[in-house]
Amino acid sequence: PVLVTHPGGGAQAALSAHAGEVRAREESALSFRVGGKLVHRDVDAGTRVRQGQVLAVLDADDLSLQAQSAQAQLAAAQADLVRARGDRDRYARLVGDKLVSQSAYDAQNAAYQAAEGQARAARAQLDVARNQAAYSQLRAPRDGVIATRQAEAGQVVAAGQTVFTLAADQGREVAIALPENRIRQFVVGQPVLVELWNAPGERLPGTIREISPAADPQTRTYAARVNLVGDAAKAVELGQSARVYVQETGSEAAFSLPLSAIQRGANGATAVLVVDPRTGKVKSHPVQLGRYGET
Repeated sequence: PVLVTHPGGGAQAALSAHAGEVRAREESALSFRVGGKLVHRDVDAGTRVRQGQVLAVLDADDLSLQAQSAQAQLAAAQADLVRARGDRDRYARLVGDKLVSQSAYDAQNAAYQAAEGQARAARAQLDVARNQAAYSQLRAPRDGVIATRQAEAGQVVAAGQTVFTLAADQGREVAIALPENRIRQFVVGQPVLVELWNAPGERLPGTIREISPAADPQTRTYAARVNLVGDAAKAVELGQSARVYVQETGSEAAFSLPLSAIQRGANGATAVLVVDPRTGKVKSHPVQLGRYGET
């Protein structure tokens, strides 16, 4: 008897695999808003932190002195304001008794308004100085894990220089690179399967969350992020290696066949023997081979 098999669907034939790495959905570069000497750091790479927790501290002596100077300037401005208010009130009484001219009163009133403006400016400068002093402490903006550390105690850092990279707890994703020649076969929201390197055979559900609109100039691939669905995000750790299996859309119709069904046809081309169910006869049909896969 001749063994006959029905070809499988095209899903397996169009299933592509892409190597990736588990990343946090939100990765924030943390830096001080002011420059200075790093006195000490309280966390290291891999430390889990809470929102508002102090991560590192700068030397705040100069910032405290600036705040004290602003406080003294505010006190002086307030004293000038009190004096200008008293002069204006006296001139208001005198101009009512016709003892001074209206222009003299207007000059005192303008001096009072200028002193009032100077007091407001000094108060704002004091608020800025106090904020600058508070910026000497670097705090975690949200719950997460410190992914990298890029500064040490004793180092002088500039404002905006990255000190830590925080991986937030909002979610985990897999970063992959999609080939340039098949980029149109992938769409945002497309379902995928994620297989971790340390858990072979166990595939987690996910979806493509974003695809970069431009190719990387070095690798000529498109960066993409795969969002893990449901409890799958709890089963992964940062930095794990993973393989993402994607069912490409718009691919040509393909069937999966046993390797033993492939024959050599005319002129050395590959072919398969197709059975006509009505006549029971077979006929050689040329085929074009695609990717090889597991049974």
